[in-house]
Amino acid sequence: MLWRAIKTGKAGGLKFRKQHPIGPYVLDFYCAQLRLCVEVDGGSHSLGDRAARDMVRDGWLADRGIRTLRISASLVLEDVDAAVRTILTDAEGGGCEV
Repeated sequence: MLWRAIKTGKAGGLKFRKQHPIGPYVLDFYCAQLRLCVEVDGGSHSLGDRAARDMVRDGWLADRGIRTLRISASLVLEDVDAAVRTILTDAEGGGCEV
């Protein structure tokens, strides 16, 4: 759902890649212009050691100048437009011109 919304231009003209490989990871969505990774997290991200693994991954990306924005899967399912607005707000707040 989020990919469809981004592809149809709701993301303010930002270009995203879906399932973008980088190093040992595959990013849900990546915007090279903003150096922004958007991850859609379901309930499993709060189970077991998943949160710790996410922190390691986010740190690895940050060391390479890539910010990570995590959006809950429930937000995407309930209101995809709100999820897109969250991305745009983060992009603007991150010092990125949208």
